[in-house]
Amino acid sequence: MFDPVIAPSGTLLGLLQRGRGDGTLHALAAPRAEALAALNHCVLNDPRHDWQVENRSLYYARLYLDLHGSLEEIERHLCDTDDHLDTDEARTGLALAVLGHLASYGRGDALSLLRRYAANGANWAWALDELALRDNDSGLRALAPAVLARFPATPEGEAELAVAVRDAFEPRPWRLWAEDRREAIGARVRAAQEAGSFDRWQRQMRPSGPRPGWSVQAVFDWADQGLERGSALHVPAARCLSAVAGPEDRPAIVEAARAGSDGARCAALHYLAESRDTVVLDLIEAAVSGGSHTVAEAAVSAFERMCGDEAVDRARGWVHRPDALGASAAGVLACRGTLGDAPLVLGALRETVRADGPDATLLWTLVDGAGRLGIACAAPVLRHVYRETASSQLRGRAARALAATDPSFPTGFAVECLWDCEETTREVAALHAETGDVRVAERLRRLAADPAEEAEVQTAVRSRIGPDMPAV
Repeated sequence: MFDPVIAPSGTLLGLLQRGRGDGTLHALAAPRAEALAALNHCVLNDPRHDWQVENRSLYYARLYLDLHGSLEEIERHLCDTDDHLDTDEARTGLALAVLGHLASYGRGDALSLLRRYAANGANWAWALDELALRDNDSGLRALAPAVLARFPATPEGEAELAVAVRDAFEPRPWRLWAEDRREAIGARVRAAQEAGSFDRWQRQMRPSGPRPGWSVQAVFDWADQGLERGSALHVPAARCLSAVAGPEDRPAIVEAARAGSDGARCAALHYLAESRDTVVLDLIEAAVSGGSHTVAEAAVSAFERMCGDEAVDRARGWVHRPDALGASAAGVLACRGTLGDAPLVLGALRETVRADGPDATLLWTLVDGAGRLGIACAAPVLRHVYRETASSQLRGRAARALAATDPSFPTGFAVECLWDCEETTREVAALHAETGDVRVAERLRRLAADPAEEAEVQTAVRSRIGPDMPAV
């Protein structure tokens, strides 16, 4: 899947793609046809860089309800011939999740479309999971013949059915079908359940793959063999070293970390870092400066796993380095530094935004650090990250940091955050938004009454609703 093209943050499409609260507010104020066109574009062309951690489905479903939008475009997308040519679940996953939320809000057309797609679509398993949460028993039972027809009554087909049952995210439909008295349905599903359970037991009892021997050198050899196969085993090898290494093995491990083969060197660096052996800091610096790319990456990763004061101390000296170790040092100071480190964290935050833009990976840690340290003068940079980042997760972190650093947050961004796509961001807004704004009062009451809202958000909302809140 290609990275999505994100429109500028000042446009309606850009706001909706980012999942910002202002996207909903602008869509409701825009001409309805324009708003629906932008909404359909987002749902049919998933704008998330990481769809597994970023939320959009409830956000878009609520906007469909507010706009009284039809589902014709979603139906056309799901029923297109491309559905059986491009079977990547990312193509249809967002649309199916939106339909699931709409069904839970009582949209019968969304429920009907989900049922049809579960019977005929390529990404049927996702649709079935959505229905498992929303459909009634009779609706799910009616789907059994169509779903089971996907698996021919051959040994290969039965094996594929067993995998589908075993890996189902929501088991409710399969449990209902197992109760069916028809041989072609109930008996097949029960047999698949048994086969899946046996396969899972076999995998647990007979783990595959090579395992290291019980000596330091055997662990080093295992780590090297892993690299040769293209598998980085540095961290598990370090855990193995913790089990087999004694005090007498320290010189050999230090030597491996200084000049060993790549696999052994990476494992030794991780082991020494987790042991909080102070010698590892010099070895990490040497590995970053003179080791291979693999060793340098492992050295930085090992440093980030250290949690002692000596690591924070060294980070203060490394933070100005223009390489990965310098970036890692900035992250360490953001997570574990003291108030005296605020200027260093602020400098790293500004430089990262300037050099790498508002979506840089390092910003996640630096934004958190700005909030943790209460760096008030970081607010302008945090506001820029909030507006421009395409990641709703990073925007939520920026909102939390602004709540700790920006006095204008309760009357500014906190208000729009009540409509944000991320529940954690809505929770922050519910705790901080100025309730004197009539929009805030109305939105808080709506969130408190919405059965689809997360419990944490509703708890935060109810902590703000009192007898002095303006009437809606």
